[in-house]
Amino acid sequence: MAQSKVHSKIFLWLSIISSLFFITLKFFQWKLVEMFTVFVMPFVWLFLYIFFLVVFILSIIRLFKKKEWKPLFIQAITIVLLLFIPFNQVALNVDFKLNKSERNEVISKIQDGTYKPNVSHNNSLIHLPDDYTDLSKGGGDIIVEKDGEDYSILFFTFRGVLDNFSGFVFSPNDKKPHAHLFGGDFKEVVKMEENWYFVSSS
Repeated sequence: MAQSKVHSKIFLWLSIISSLFFITLKFFQWKLVEMFTVFVMPFVWLFLYIFFLVVFILSIIRLFKKKEWKPLFIQAITIVLLLFIPFNQVALNVDFKLNKSERNEVISKIQDGTYKPNVSHNNSLIHLPDDYTDLSKGGGDIIVEKDGEDYSILFFTFRGVLDNFSGFVFSPNDKKPHAHLFGGDFKEVVKMEENWYFVSSS
């Protein structure tokens, strides 16, 4: 009997841990991609999918065999949350709001000529100083493209391979970024607020 209670507690914790891991990964996936790289992250996702799925199947079995409903209930709630809460969009909105003032500082420094392209192999790239590197994922680089007398500026939220990237674009005249700006092929362009857009290219 005591051993059965121990097994029940262990399994309950497994369901909690697998659910928390999944939600945490959805919310912080872009930070984790930067930590683990775009090449390792698919394996992290695969491991968590398998872990969650195995616990979910075992939860169903235990519901019928042991009449234990809590593990399955926790995972069912997790699935509902994942289906109806756009964790990725929430994370992007938080990033945008928290870092907006510092990104504006960078833009002012570009406009007054303090910051200029400084990467030898690409005359559109600016590698930001250490105080600002967190503003653009994938190494702290931003892309600057001349737009008339002004500059369109891309801060990466995800920096993949070739034209696979996403980020926040400062558009000086509040013009919607055209499909091939920054060498991309935008599949998504969403206005965040005046002069700011989120773009995704693949």
